[in-house]
Amino acid sequence: MKKKVSPRLSRDYASKRTHKIAFLMNDEEQKILDKYVTKYKVTNVSKFVREAVIRTVLRQLDEDRPTLFDQK
Repeated sequence: MKKKVSPRLSRDYASKRTHKIAFLMNDEEQKILDKYVTKYKVTNVSKFVREAVIRTVLRQLDEDRPTLFDQK
């Protein structure tokens, strides 16, 4: 019988997180984040913040890319 490999263990090496980013928040920002996390029952705050940052970056890059025709 073949042993099943966990999908978590068989991830591509490129998806491993090796870069650390740290930032500070003031009291108001922390209070707002805590309130949101509690209200919407966010269980993984790191994942939530990481996805929010990447979503914002990708949206901005998408808006800034050149287009064939200027949209006015």
